Amino acid sequence: MSTSGNSSDPFDLSGYNGTGPIPPAPPGVDPDLWQGLFHIRTGCFPFLVDGIDNSYSYWPTLGAGIAFDVLFGIALIGHLIQFARFRKWTSILFALGAATEAIGWAGRTWSAKCPYNRDAFLMQITTLIIAPTFFAAALYVLLHNLITRLGRETSMLSPRMYAIVFCTCDVISLVVQAVGGAMASQAADSIDGNTAPGTNTMVAGIAFQLFTMSIFAVFVVDFLRRVQRISRRGPGEKRALLTRPIRLVLVAVFISFIMIYVRSIYRTIELAQGWTGNLITHEGYFIGLDATLMFIAVAVFLVFDPASLLRDDAVGRPATALMGDPAAKESDSADSAAR
Repeated sequence: MSTSGNSSDPFDLSGYNGTGPIPPAPPGVDPDLWQGLFHIRTGCFPFLVDGIDNSYSYWPTLGAGIAFDVLFGIALIGHLIQFARFRKWTSILFALGAATEAIGWAGRTWSAKCPYNRDAFLMQITTLIIAPTFFAAALYVLLHNLITRLGRETSMLSPRMYAIVFCTCDVISLVVQAVGGAMASQAADSIDGNTAPGTNTMVAGIAFQLFTMSIFAVFVVDFLRRVQRISRRGPGEKRALLTRPIRLVLVAVFISFIMIYVRSIYRTIELAQGWTGNLITHEGYFIGLDATLMFIAVAVFLVFDPASLLRDDAVGRPATALMGDPAAKESDSADSAAR
């Protein structure tokens, strides 16, 4: 993909949208070769040609594409089953993220068969950029509900303000990244289109997500510190609330958060280097620092499913309150008012 509207590469074909007449060949380029190059960008040419770079600057691995498509497909099905059983919206957020990842890896699998196809490249770059925002949103909602259950003293912010601030920031990040992806795609659909503004917008969206998660990390550390203090010195009822299932859920939140945070650092640096940077032109970095981390981030909640672990807490109240069940929230509000 070109990062500038004034590319010096006469074989830069990223601007052709696959419709309409093929523009004339540049001076010094054989017309038949020129026409063939346009066709491999819009059709399926299953080989790389020496001297003609594709949008990745490498040939995507078919095995990796299939493997991660299957893995994220399993995560999608697993979280949909969890939603069907417990009707908790955190499962839907994880399922949406897994579905977006699966679509992106379907695009990379397509690219493994058709390495020059522009649509396959755009399909994966736009979806794999935004997918983790759904995972982050699920963590925000989950920790908000944990704070609601364990008590106001476990957080610097009220649960309501906590949800408003972090979920709003997550939506902003998602919108900015989506707009950046759309801008880059539109530029790629124009002859001599400049994809730099779209790329910079995507970087801004990921950087904002990284900033939000850095602030979130401060609140997570504070939450864990307060919970640990309650566990050691709190009243008997509070000590009883900190059961093994709740601790397992907290471990899952921590693992998922670390995976998303490391991935956000990687993606920010990767896109900041540009489309010809060292990170983006080596698939191993992407597999290790994006795909693998994102699968762990979503799969850990298949092993430690909050709705399953926390069906009933130690004081006999239904765990649905923890997971955002409306009736349980009303019950909590009534209890608070009674006090």
